[in-house]
Amino acid sequence: MAYGPPPSPGYGHQPIPPAAAPGHRGHPQGPSGHDDMTWALMAYVGQFVVSVIAPLVVYIGRSRSPFVRWHAAQGLNMGVAAVAVWVVGALLSLLVEVLIWVPLVFSLVTFVFLVHAARAANRGEFRRVPPFVAWPLFK
Repeated sequence: MAYGPPPSPGYGHQPIPPAAAPGHRGHPQGPSGHDDMTWALMAYVGQFVVSVIAPLVVYIGRSRSPFVRWHAAQGLNMGVAAVAVWVVGALLSLLVEVLIWVPLVFSLVTFVFLVHAARAANRGEFRRVPPFVAWPLFK
């Protein structure tokens, strides 16, 4: 026709990559909407305010969506790891004072990975945090 090619699907719309397609090993289907991305984001950002409680609330309350559940489980794993490192680090620092740096350094590393994972969740992507930061306890 005289009007050119058909319009693209819309600004910002990107098809789901084959790795995220349902039935493919790895990740479930991506977010079903903006609401899913917001809840997945809250699993990470909420940790700055209420620690491990935020991803726990998201994990329990919004587990119907595979995208939100995956990000909430990863955020919960990061929160549990941080609390455990702080408890053990505080106890060990009573014996050896220099070990107080271990939880502080771990918190800095966790902060960096929280920001990267939150940005990925906000874009509707799956980004796995390394197991030394997010112990794989919840799935």
